[in-house]
Amino acid sequence: MAVIYFMKFIPLLTIASAVGLVSLRAADKPNIIFIFADDMGVGDVSHTTGKAATPALDRLAKEGMRFTDAHTTASVCTPSRYGLITGRYNWRTRLQKSVFFTPHDKPLIKKGESTVASLLKENGYNTGVVGKWHMGIGWQFKPESNPKSEDGWDVDYSKPAVTPTANGFDYFYGIQASLDMAPYVYIENDKAVAIPTVTKAFFRKGAATQDFEANQCLKVFAGKSVDFINQKAKEDKPFFLYLPLTSPHTPIVPSKAWLGKSSIGKYGDFLMETDWVVGQVLEALDENKISENTLVIFSTDNGCSPAAKIGELVKMGHKPNGDLRGHKADIYEGGHRVPTIARWPKVVKAGSKTQRITSLVDFYATCADIVGAEQKVTEGVDSVSFYPTLEDPAKVDRAPIVMHSIGGMFAIRQGLWKLCFCGGSGGWSTPRKAKKGDPKWQLFDLEADPAETTNLYTENPEKVEQLHALMKQYIQQGRSTPGAAQKNDAEIVLIKEKG
Repeated sequence: MAVIYFMKFIPLLTIASAVGLVSLRAADKPNIIFIFADDMGVGDVSHTTGKAATPALDRLAKEGMRFTDAHTTASVCTPSRYGLITGRYNWRTRLQKSVFFTPHDKPLIKKGESTVASLLKENGYNTGVVGKWHMGIGWQFKPESNPKSEDGWDVDYSKPAVTPTANGFDYFYGIQASLDMAPYVYIENDKAVAIPTVTKAFFRKGAATQDFEANQCLKVFAGKSVDFINQKAKEDKPFFLYLPLTSPHTPIVPSKAWLGKSSIGKYGDFLMETDWVVGQVLEALDENKISENTLVIFSTDNGCSPAAKIGELVKMGHKPNGDLRGHKADIYEGGHRVPTIARWPKVVKAGSKTQRITSLVDFYATCADIVGAEQKVTEGVDSVSFYPTLEDPAKVDRAPIVMHSIGGMFAIRQGLWKLCFCGGSGGWSTPRKAKKGDPKWQLFDLEADPAETTNLYTENPEKVEQLHALMKQYIQQGRSTPGAAQKNDAEIVLIKEKG
């Protein structure tokens, strides 16, 4: 593994980006599609040992580039989505642990805050999002509204809401959050497509429209995505489509056509249906003859959830998170290392792989790099372009990245070293905190010990201090990339555990 260390904000980080930028200016701007699965681990795809067939994802890997060391910014939904879309770590916002659960959760992206969509729109793109948003919808509420209610019955669905169309997207069709969080209603642009009239429960009870069924969402999202591609392919502008799926997150509800298709039960069936959506997108690109200059990226918002019954899957030979430690919600690798593939036939070498330590927060700067946009000092403050890596997988330079658990615990990764600022998972797997007598933090050599079995904290005090100092710098500067210091939205507490 190539290892390059950066301890100061130095301009070297921008050199490779600049080279890539120049090389593309003479070419047409590509269409860009980002498909974001929900709660899916590195072992859930068949080309990495998965036991459920994922032919579309296998095709992407065969025709594109696999990022074998790619990470979400957090190990749960809402924060990892924020990092992807804004190029900024979620812990700089008011959301410093957990996720959004209710209709009363206000939009996390601030008014006027730059997003990948607004960046691309300013550079001539049509922009759309189809699927699960989960960063807060600004609903209007009835006079008798209860801020603590979670069922959605106090929302005034007849009035417009603040949706992704306020964040640079020309078009939105999707749902507020996960499929187990009310209300169960589709939203188009800034309004609900219908007024809920019944109560349904896909784990949590809540307001729903009569025709909303959780097991039909993937089919709906696939159809809307293909419609978007077909329409925009006819226009003289490139397009950006963000496709955040609801699967294989709970409820694990494959549609009737996919039941029994895998050998590992409903979870495997749901993986196969998720892969089918990817296949529908690829077919639409082929039919419109625009595959060559379309960048398609597939990734997921965090690792597999224990709700999938990981232990039972492992007994059947399927390891959702591979041999990594932990799962969704954790600071361990199983929580945030995710399958990531990029296909762009015009630029990316087929069947290639890269070991670049990549954070999905890098998507923002990558898009800016591709279209030749100059980022403002306030934008994408934690994002580093991987466009040079798309051109050459051997280009693996990346400053240290930061990961965050559901409990708000931090980890920083530099080269082979990973320092967790907690003594346990910081999430759902045990131990959640340091056991009595154990070191307060954890230091792992991920090259020698990718499963994080041996804590090297006491043996390497200098490395611990170095990474601790760098993490404090990232917090204090309000950014982790070169540039003028910025303000965080709230006070950030790095050390949350006692003892």
